[in-house]
Amino acid sequence: MVPLFRFVRLPGALALLSLAACSGEQATPANDSAAAQPTDGSIPLTADNSARLGLKFGAAVAATEAPIAVVPALIAPPPNARVAVAATFPGVVTRILVVEGEEVRHGQPLAIVSSRDVLSMGADLNRASARLGVAQSSASRLSQLEREGIIAGARADEARAVLGEARADVSEKSRILTMVNGSGASGTYTLTAPIAGRVTSAAIHAGSVVDGTTAPYVIDAAGQYEAQAQLPERLAGQVKPGMTVALGDDLRGTVTAVGSTIDPATRSVTLKARLPAGPGAMAGRATSLSIFGPAPTGAAMVPAAAVTTLPGGDTLFVRTRAGVVVRPVKTGGKDGHHVLILSGVKPGEQVVVAGTSALKPLAIGE
Repeated sequence: MVPLFRFVRLPGALALLSLAACSGEQATPANDSAAAQPTDGSIPLTADNSARLGLKFGAAVAATEAPIAVVPALIAPPPNARVAVAATFPGVVTRILVVEGEEVRHGQPLAIVSSRDVLSMGADLNRASARLGVAQSSASRLSQLEREGIIAGARADEARAVLGEARADVSEKSRILTMVNGSGASGTYTLTAPIAGRVTSAAIHAGSVVDGTTAPYVIDAAGQYEAQAQLPERLAGQVKPGMTVALGDDLRGTVTAVGSTIDPATRSVTLKARLPAGPGAMAGRATSLSIFGPAPTGAAMVPAAAVTTLPGGDTLFVRTRAGVVVRPVKTGGKDGHHVLILSGVKPGEQVVVAGTSALKPLAIGE
């Protein structure tokens, strides 16, 4: 009987590999982890390995701005963007058309007020209109008589003066009623929105009494906000008007003013920035504001999850053809979910943005 294989004396592991080859089985290294340990900072990976480790990659993006600091801030409407809607005449609210929190357009009715003053104004307008009719007839008749030489010109002039006064009286009363959207016949007037925006206060209800000293509604202009923050003394000279600020990841604005006097109690200066409407922008909200300055040449931005810490310091796992390579980096500031990389990676290089914890044991040889 011919043997299927025969043993040959070969040195060490070579004999084991020969035996495995003859038997149709693959040899398993004695220590997998030791074989996987990178010796030059590289970690070989196949596509299947990357998928099993849950790795995700993203490109380092060229940085045009560098985060300088994150400071607490308060969102408020900018100057002249908050308007109080005053009740012009005293009266009683008969109908509410808008409630707090609603968006309103310019000129939109807010509430209807019944007022004795408006009713009196309507009556005065009617009387003034009647006097105007009489004055017009009188002035027309006397002017004709003046032209015919029957009366002196002084009488015609006097009639024309009375006509002018009557017209002014009617015009004034009509203007006041129009200005308050009043109806003299019903004795009511309508409160309207002087600007487009959101109703932030509505201290009014049906049956409530209003007068000229109260402001039943307060409206904040739509699309305009101001962030007010206290800038630490060490940053007072770095931050200037025109620099970019960010609220969250998407909402960006501009620094409009930086105080020139340091508060002795807080050791800070006041910073104001203009913000558009967007997620997170709400008057009265306390939040955090990121401040940006010019980025150094060659700097890049990567997601914060991409940066991990190894014994050598901050590190990125940079993608290569064979897998990834461990790349020490120098980091700058942090902007919410992103970190500024000053050196160690070039814009455009692919870095691991998810799954870094699975690579750390391989990188340090565990």
